[in-house]
Amino acid sequence: MKVVGLMSGTSGDGVDAALVDISRQKSGLRVRMVAFHPLPYPRSLQQRILSASVSGTVSEICHLNALLGEWFANAALSVIRTAKLHPEDIALIGSHGQTVHHLPHGIKDAGVGVIRSTLQIAEPAVIAERTGITTVANFRPRDIAAGGQGAPLTPGVHALLFRHPSRARLIVNLGGISNVTYLPRGSGIGELVAFDTGPANMLLDGLMSRTTNGRVSMDREGRLAARGRVDGRLLAKLLAHPYLSQVPPKSTGREAFGVKMLDDLITMQQTQRLAIEDLLATCTRWTAEAVGTARRWIKGGIDEVIVGGGGVRNRAIMSHLTDVFTPVPVNTFELHGWDSKALESVAFAVLAYQTATEQCGNVPTVTGAAHPALLGCIVPSGPGWLARLRSHRGRR
Repeated sequence: MKVVGLMSGTSGDGVDAALVDISRQKSGLRVRMVAFHPLPYPRSLQQRILSASVSGTVSEICHLNALLGEWFANAALSVIRTAKLHPEDIALIGSHGQTVHHLPHGIKDAGVGVIRSTLQIAEPAVIAERTGITTVANFRPRDIAAGGQGAPLTPGVHALLFRHPSRARLIVNLGGISNVTYLPRGSGIGELVAFDTGPANMLLDGLMSRTTNGRVSMDREGRLAARGRVDGRLLAKLLAHPYLSQVPPKSTGREAFGVKMLDDLITMQQTQRLAIEDLLATCTRWTAEAVGTARRWIKGGIDEVIVGGGGVRNRAIMSHLTDVFTPVPVNTFELHGWDSKALESVAFAVLAYQTATEQCGNVPTVTGAAHPALLGCIVPSGPGWLARLRSHRGRR
């Protein structure tokens, strides 16, 4: 079955689209990537998304929901063209959407107790209408309704793709937020340990944008950070952030490491008269050290660290990770046959497949949910969608 996965992360820099072929075998699911296509947002749209995540009006979020549906649909159609296929060749689209707010710890509300919530936009009805393909979206709310944090949702896919009978592996994703999945040797799905570790590209990109008045959006390849010096006093303050000592299950986002954190970092930079290179060097070290703190909640050893996500291209972060985990080898997804930037979109293709085939997609020991749950909402392509889906399941 051919499925398109769509993902836009916390950094809000664009839509990643992966087209994968999924088949069921005796040993489990077999997943093969057919094509990948990133669709960057214009800088102005990225800024609108980031602003809406903090102070968006109902009107703006309503409009962005429909607008991003168009962008996600275009990304899906683009990756299908890249693969030289047609929409009728595709069984499903799995869309993560664009997170605009994530409140896994909840807010107490009179009469009903603590209400936990998450909101991803990019209207799936628009995606299904533009592509003619049944679309599965809104994966996180069901896990939250079942008592979980709604994140991370990729560890089950990490286990599917990376578990090894004799090597314990730590899978690291460096997106806007960094997260880890620990796979013990020969691990089953119930033995996973996974959680968000803290900020990664989101803060680094924010610092570049803020200090250049929006002229530069990222420290490409970590070149500036590599030239800087880690400031020990600032690093100690950052490592004392309460999130790092919080016991899993846990997840985080822009609410904890967004505008206020950027403001604090800029203030500390000015107070300590740090060059931007030194500030970036310190924050890349913080990212790596935060990933390293995962070991306090892991009972077994680690034979290999495997790193993916956009941050894998930041040489400064990768150098710090190598230092933090020495003598354990630190490798990339590419060494294991997967594109670092594509894997999260691959994951949501797999999650869509699981939902459509009535398989639970969350890992309760990871998210804290009370039970396994079928994730997402299905938006049919039109009349006869279920028969078409069944016909795709029978194809080779």
